[in-house]
Amino acid sequence: MKVLANDGISKVGIKTLEKAGFEVITTKVAQEQVANYINLHDIKVVLVRSATKIKQDIIDACPGLKIIGRGGVGMDNIDVDYARSKGIHVINTPGSSSESVAELVFAHLFTGIRFLHDSNRNMPLEGDTNFDGLKKAYANGLELRGKTLGIVGFGRIGQAVAKMALGLGMKVIAADKYVNEAVIRVDFYNGQFINVEIITEPLEDLLKHSDFITLHVPAQEGYVLDKAEFEVMKNDVGIVNCARGGVINEVALVEALDAEKVLFAGLDVFENEPTPEIQILMHPKISLTPHIGAATLEAQDRIGTELAEQIISLLKNK
Repeated sequence: MKVLANDGISKVGIKTLEKAGFEVITTKVAQEQVANYINLHDIKVVLVRSATKIKQDIIDACPGLKIIGRGGVGMDNIDVDYARSKGIHVINTPGSSSESVAELVFAHLFTGIRFLHDSNRNMPLEGDTNFDGLKKAYANGLELRGKTLGIVGFGRIGQAVAKMALGLGMKVIAADKYVNEAVIRVDFYNGQFINVEIITEPLEDLLKHSDFITLHVPAQEGYVLDKAEFEVMKNDVGIVNCARGGVINEVALVEALDAEKVLFAGLDVFENEPTPEIQILMHPKISLTPHIGAATLEAQDRIGTELAEQIISLLKNK
């Protein structure tokens, strides 16, 4: 039985599937050729990340498909309900990349409060001629300890972010339409731990009280943060989005940065992927990464293993 991992899969995942008798194909097939390739090679399982879309047209064109798998959390690039209505299993790995995404959030936070994104641009250009000037420009950094982090979306990733924030000595508040409260367990190296109960609150309250705001929501209609939301926030707030492009109005974000309402932003996702707006890419107050939240070796191994185990469980006796 053949598996097409069109956006890649870890070596551990490949080995697990091959050991169970599956043939794993990692050829990258162009979006417009996916349906033809699936049918031509009698593919029973197609695995994607965020690049490849498996929508109704492909589902209708590929009656032999048995499983569609998403390596990661969000499945907005798959017509999940329609696929299931056709008897196709749709699987994902919601917990495998939480820690990796959470660490990237803090990479952006630390970068923003210490101006690393701008310093790394200017030091190669001026470090030997304007060292003292740059030192003065980046001298007003901040500490995260003691500050309030507002987490919008309090699922697995939001809670992983909360653990790290609590470990750093931050106050954590959260907003979520579907989660009322959560107990966050913070583990330490010597086996000790603490449990912290966090009760979610309305988004408007979070916006008013947060020193930093990080988004962990799925793709949706309309913006979560638009001009009105920026106006409610504290001055010099920091914003991080490692969730989905399109949940922040980027025009309003740039306006807030230029008006010095927002101190900095850290973006891993963009409204126009894979061609972000030049105003975003060139802005000196924005830390940038190219949608790599789950792209750690550890997370990809966990994702590959979890996908493989689910596929084997569903199809090994079929």
